[in-house]
Amino acid sequence: MNEIGKLLMIAGAGMFLVGVLIVVGGRFAWFGNLPGDIVIKRDNFTLFAPIGTMILLSILLTIVLNVVGRLFR
Repeated sequence: MNEIGKLLMIAGAGMFLVGVLIVVGGRFAWFGNLPGDIVIKRDNFTLFAPIGTMILLSILLTIVLNVVGRLFR
């Protein structure tokens, strides 16, 4: 049961951080406007593919999750 409690605390902290990023995300003008982010605008159609942002987030989350994983080992 102790493992479930740790898992719930980590999941809660993760959701809190995601919420903070959503609230504060509008203040970061570069978020979603990195090199590699694709925006195609047509008459009634807009395609936004934030590839550069997804790569950056993937690298950051990999580092964070590895650090957290090593702390709870």
